[in-house]
Amino acid sequence: MTIKVGDSIPAITLRTMTSEGPKPITTDEIFAGKKVVLFAVPGAFTPGCSNTHMPGYVVHVDDIKAKGVDTVACISVNDAFVMGAWGKTQNAEHLLLLADGSGEFTQAIGLELDARGFGMGTRSKRYSMIVEDGKVTALNVEPDGAGVQESTAEKILEQL
Repeated sequence: MTIKVGDSIPAITLRTMTSEGPKPITTDEIFAGKKVVLFAVPGAFTPGCSNTHMPGYVVHVDDIKAKGVDTVACISVNDAFVMGAWGKTQNAEHLLLLADGSGEFTQAIGLELDARGFGMGTRSKRYSMIVEDGKVTALNVEPDGAGVQESTAEKILEQL
């Protein structure tokens, strides 16, 4: 079942890259008592993600936070090493990059993307959401799962 507005974020442990290496981080640590913008990409270093989706959030992170958002986070079914390296190439130091290496979070919220045809296995659909104290208050899933129209930073700014 796909997550929807009003639903709670599931309790999952993700990973984020730190100077000491990959660090576990729970969804409770990320979302409890906070207002968070979370956006998902099918894959780090892929063209749509690197050329369009991530750059919008890098450019608008301060505008988003100025609207009362505590954290802007990007999640992908990639490992923490890939997410850390991608974040550096994208100048995304003001974003929290989350690795859903096994796709556990993606599966729990029902937003898997079958990318086997591209040799990528199961990934995440492209989406964005606003989460307040662990509850989804806005959700924008790309109709085809991969395009970049409904899940942009500009769309999130309109919703905040």
